[in-house]
Amino acid sequence: MERLQSSVVRTPPNSTVVQRRSKSYRQSYRSCLGAPSRLGLTPGLTARRLNSSRRALKSHVITEKVNPEHLALLVKTEWRLSYVTPLHQFRHTQLKRYSRQLSAFIAAEKQQGVAMEVEGSQSGFRVSFSVVQGLAATDDDAETVLIQIYSTPVFARQDEPQKSVWSGWLTCINGNPEYLESLPKGFTCLPLFGGSGAEVLTSLVKSWFQRTFDCCFGPLEINHTSLQWLAALWTNCHTESNLQHLKMIWTLPVVPPLQVTYTVNPQDAWELWMSVRKDRLERTEEEAEAGSIDIEEVVRFVQGLKSHFYRHFRLDLSAGNLNQVSTTLGSAKSSGKIKISNSRYMITTLTLLTECALLKMPI
Repeated sequence: MERLQSSVVRTPPNSTVVQRRSKSYRQSYRSCLGAPSRLGLTPGLTARRLNSSRRALKSHVITEKVNPEHLALLVKTEWRLSYVTPLHQFRHTQLKRYSRQLSAFIAAEKQQGVAMEVEGSQSGFRVSFSVVQGLAATDDDAETVLIQIYSTPVFARQDEPQKSVWSGWLTCINGNPEYLESLPKGFTCLPLFGGSGAEVLTSLVKSWFQRTFDCCFGPLEINHTSLQWLAALWTNCHTESNLQHLKMIWTLPVVPPLQVTYTVNPQDAWELWMSVRKDRLERTEEEAEAGSIDIEEVVRFVQGLKSHFYRHFRLDLSAGNLNQVSTTLGSAKSSGKIKISNSRYMITTLTLLTECALLKMPI
């Protein structure tokens, strides 16, 4: 109970109030368009790369810590991802005020005709900001923020409740400590953004955040390496949660482009993965208990899958691009869409995505 009280206002220690508003991230926004950023030479940031080793997916029972309604929304929805530069003067204690401000902003834009195409049969919009308690993995992580937009159909009955027409969230799970500590005072880092709903509403929410918190949004694609990581990490969970299948979609550069859907039996995928992991598991008990996975193991696993496919179909997938990976634990697309189907592995999956978002920062 004490943790719930403190986490409601959980903002990183470096987010103290400052008198003069910094323009650092206004410049980082311009850097998205090609202009240099004042923070571009910040030590330790520009040379960072995706981790070459990480812990295996660990089961986290978060159902007792996270609001069931919030959790149901997070795990049943496919989210389009973006990265977000740090928010200036964002306060978890001001979420009710932000709800009113964003509602007013959407109403004003709708009067100008901007949002009319969202839901032609909808009347006014109501916005709700809330804290998703129980997801923060370290003391440096700011609490996840959930945003929901509701509306009432024009011809709805008087007692008919408003329905949700858009949902989104901002989070930071196991954010890089060096990066978080390097931020100027007054900034809150919630680098990973997910949205689900009409694109017009997504654009309006981003526009309001940019105007209010001096931040910048950018698309977060899930690249080939990250998709391979997810394929390996999810396969590693097969004994705890039956994958049912490991499905990968590849695109080969021929004319016209050839799309290949490769579905692997979960037991076959598991046996291949364990053969790759054999050397690591035979090392010291300390390394085995740590359960770390190296990028070399991930590459060997995926190469084994491609070699198996080549033996049967004489088609080399190495010439193409991996565009999608899916199992019963979730699915991920290179276009930046993610669906987490099992809450037990949400923390570790979001950790990888947070890392990807931080690496996309234009600084």
